[in-house]
Amino acid sequence: MSMAYSHSAISEAEVPRALQPIFQHLVDTYASETSKVISVWREFSDQELAFSPHSRSRSVLDIFKHQLLSERRFFGEFLGLPEPPAAEVLPKKDNVKACTERLLQLAKPRLTFLAAQSEHWWLQRVGFFDVERERIWIFWRRILHTAHHRTQLTVYLRLLGKRVPSTYGPSADMTWDGADPTQTVDAASRK
Repeated sequence: MSMAYSHSAISEAEVPRALQPIFQHLVDTYASETSKVISVWREFSDQELAFSPHSRSRSVLDIFKHQLLSERRFFGEFLGLPEPPAAEVLPKKDNVKACTERLLQLAKPRLTFLAAQSEHWWLQRVGFFDVERERIWIFWRRILHTAHHRTQLTVYLRLLGKRVPSTYGPSADMTWDGADPTQTVDAASRK
């Protein structure tokens, strides 16, 4: 069984090979997570960018911008990747296409940089806010942060009555032959 995604912004062929194969999963994961974010963002229309389910919640556009800016901070300030100045991170236009294109433009050079790093680089402790952590720990914290905001936006899609794309397997809106979601005791019992 293979996952069936309606869109993949970064194909497997575009993902660089890691200098040390043990770290390939990091490069693959960042490429995959970027594609998943873009698949969720693409479900919104430009007219829905101002949507927020509550006065204390961020709008769709605010979350897009936060994703772009916070990735720049994590990769630039904490991990030490070459990143553009923060003032150049956001797209010139506030629309879905410009935001998804900008996320992809920023992600591809990161993949190349991450793939070229050694074990020493990944395991080196560096500043992270007011503490020190290994770069690999900071990287996984970034992935979790991204998943949090992507999930936030899938809730927004559902509240808007829109389709929720598949990200980690079938969704209520997207499935395929052979999909086997774990929703029963029988499914959870498989070894």
